[in-house]
Amino acid sequence: MTAVQPPRTRAEQQARLDAAYRYCAAVNAEHGKSYHLATRLLTPDRRPAIHALYAAARTADDLVDHPGADPAGDLADWSRALLAELSAGWSDDPVRLATVHTYRRYRIPVEHLVDFLAAMTSDLTVTGYADLAALERYTWGSAAVIGLQVLPVLGTAPGVAPEEAAPHAIALGEAFQLTNFLRDVGEDADRGRVYLPADLMAAHGVTREQLAAKRYDAAFRELMREMVAIVRRRYDDAAPGTAMLAPESRDCVRAATDLYGGILTEIERAGYQVLDRRVRVPKPRRLAVFARRLAAAQAVRLGTRVRRRAPAPAG
Repeated sequence: MTAVQPPRTRAEQQARLDAAYRYCAAVNAEHGKSYHLATRLLTPDRRPAIHALYAAARTADDLVDHPGADPAGDLADWSRALLAELSAGWSDDPVRLATVHTYRRYRIPVEHLVDFLAAMTSDLTVTGYADLAALERYTWGSAAVIGLQVLPVLGTAPGVAPEEAAPHAIALGEAFQLTNFLRDVGEDADRGRVYLPADLMAAHGVTREQLAAKRYDAAFRELMREMVAIVRRRYDDAAPGTAMLAPESRDCVRAATDLYGGILTEIERAGYQVLDRRVRVPKPRRLAVFARRLAAAQAVRLGTRVRRRAPAPAG
């Protein structure tokens, strides 16, 4: 594969890079409304990288979920191009360009990208998971490494090593992904995939055929009740990590957690009837979460500026 050459001047390179990040922000705004709302709580220097990582994940996911004539070939080509461009340092594709720049700027290990792409590739052939352990092996690549990608962008608090915060970032990535699985049971079944552990389904007397037929009953309700409890424990595992982040990044994570955790609450309010509908956190509640976290985020930024301007003590 021939390496793509960047424009000759730095001004042209920066213009292309700025356009690539704007494109990724638009992808996030269109497809990830809760995430996009939360990212507005980040400092402006951090937002573009989060948009890039989201857009890359979304693009790969769409190649699998909304395939063309050759989904395996399309995903393989896109993956090979991204890995080659990551090494070269440039791309003509806006999502890949912003992703390359983000990975190199924050020194994100390429292994995270490789594991993510492997998980996306597995979606082309794997249609179910025997138990929670098997599902967790999948969510390592599809979600845990997303948490690890994001962690360098968010930064950690003074005195906190990234390695200390990493297990909590992993847990939060998995909690978000598992929340998606519970919300999208019906949509995934339409694609021939089931992200509910087969052993738990069997224990409750729920079958794949039932999911495909959108047949809701007490057995499905109890299965979903157990799954919601499992996912909430992953949010509990993630919770201590928020205080380990850079102060100016915490309210973004708190907002995202409130919004995504709110999906579980909406699933419960719907009586776990998610086979023929997609539950959503109502817009007024999303805006209320944002407003509350915005006030907190602004207070943190103001305090940071005041501390930076304060004169050093005489000594």
